[in-house]
Amino acid sequence: MARSIPQTVTIRIRIAVGENIAIGQGKADLLEAIERSGSISAAARELNMSYRKAWMLMDEMNQCFRSPVVLATKGGPRGGGAQVTPLGRDALARFRRIQAKASAAIEKDVRDFRRLLLG
Repeated sequence: MARSIPQTVTIRIRIAVGENIAIGQGKADLLEAIERSGSISAAARELNMSYRKAWMLMDEMNQCFRSPVVLATKGGPRGGGAQVTPLGRDALARFRRIQAKASAAIEKDVRDFRRLLLG
């Protein structure tokens, strides 16, 4: 029986502060979605997650950094909103650079490792 090589292999990078994950793939995606939408609830819908989960991820990020990475305003007659702060944009950009550098550094090893996996 022929085996196929898996199409995707993922490596996940997380940056932790103590027991808390300051940023990882999911939180970076959330920051990008908040930046695009200006809303935690819209970002959650875009990423197919509950508002509660998105809010908890955002809150954990805010607790890990020296100042908030997202500022949220409560709803009202016109609804609330959320804004990624300059620190949040800087952290996101740095994290994406770390991911790109790590991916490039291990590209051959990951390609070779894929051959060991079932497809």
